[in-house]
Amino acid sequence: MKIKFNIILIFLSGVISSWAQDNSIRKYIPSDPELYRQIEQMDQTFFDAYNQCDMKKQEAIYAADIEFFHDKGGLMTSKKELLEATQKNICGKVTRILIPGSIEVYPINHYGAVEMGFHRFYNNQEPNAESKPSKFIIVWKKENELWRIAKVVSLH
Repeated sequence: MKIKFNIILIFLSGVISSWAQDNSIRKYIPSDPELYRQIEQMDQTFFDAYNQCDMKKQEAIYAADIEFFHDKGGLMTSKKELLEATQKNICGKVTRILIPGSIEVYPINHYGAVEMGFHRFYNNQEPNAESKPSKFIIVWKKENELWRIAKVVSLH
């Protein structure tokens, strides 16, 4: 009985060791550096417009069929309503700051790319309020050589 138990322990140790080695989290390295550069630039372009309340530029970057998933606010699928909510609740009130080095970009064949990262939102009305990093996911669609935001998942 003791021998069987020891054999099982040795077997399980090997399985756990293999699992730990096979599932280790590796440092992110872009598989396509040019795609990474393009999406990083689009992120900056979009959020410069967001921070400066350039509604025309934001409208141009959002896809017509945008889906915006917010963990607290739910799903919004109207581009018009999303822009109106941004104008009303964000403009002059909130600033988005990207956490440096947090972006990861993954290609989606024949569609575009997925961007993931962390950012902070500062409430300009409460300058001393602490802003905690939150995760975001953006699905970028390439249409006629232009990048459009098709889906956003905003997690706070």
